Amino acid sequence: MSEIRVTVWNEYRHEKKDEKVAQVYPRGIHGQIAAFLEAEPDITVRTATLDEPEHGLTEKVLADTDVLVWWGHMAHQEVRDEIVDRVQRRVLEGMGLIVLHSAHFSKIFRRLMGTNCSLKWREIGERERLWVVDPGHPIAEGLGEYFEIPHTEMYGEFFDIPKPDALVFISWFQGGEVFRSGCAYHRGKGKVFYFRPGHETLPIYYQKEVQRVIINAVRWAAPVAGPYTDLQNCPRVDPLEKVSIS
Repeated sequence: MSEIRVTVWNEYRHEKKDEKVAQVYPRGIHGQIAAFLEAEPDITVRTATLDEPEHGLTEKVLADTDVLVWWGHMAHQEVRDEIVDRVQRRVLEGMGLIVLHSAHFSKIFRRLMGTNCSLKWREIGERERLWVVDPGHPIAEGLGEYFEIPHTEMYGEFFDIPKPDALVFISWFQGGEVFRSGCAYHRGKGKVFYFRPGHETLPIYYQKEVQRVIINAVRWAAPVAGPYTDLQNCPRVDPLEKVSIS
């Protein structure tokens, strides 16, 4: 089993500003996600946050990252465009990207989707039921036909994203809305997975089913070796076989 090198990125702002968030996630949201990922024997984890130099996403860090997990909410616009360019380039080269909850509005997800990525929302702590609509997908491994989150923030359609290559989960909320909650894409040689559940004041990243999805997504998104066209150029190539032009 080969090692998967994961970087968990978080703004790490809510936890510093809001005591309620700090109580739920005393190690930061990134710390909680890193904790259950690094318990897996095939996964090694580092973390990075917004206020570190280069947002913690230096060329070296990204070169040593197989899968990047991204959580953002209140400071999307503070992410520097040159860092977004850098992350996009690595995804196209083959790095996986897992986009969580409110990171639907992050610069990097919107860049990779090419759409606004807007949605409807409501925060009253209602119940969510996530239905597995692609049970053969690797990200659904180990789950039943659905699982529930007792209290969550509602995200509702229309979700302005491209049609997913695979739709793994659809959510139903107690207030009546539905939402495409598990969307898988290929971009260049890389794989991208958007997963809706998560909130800064709710203990959603402690729930075992949510953890299982993120672990599965990391393994699915890990790079696959193989040829890839130069990102910076369109190279001219000689024919493999002799060509006779009449």
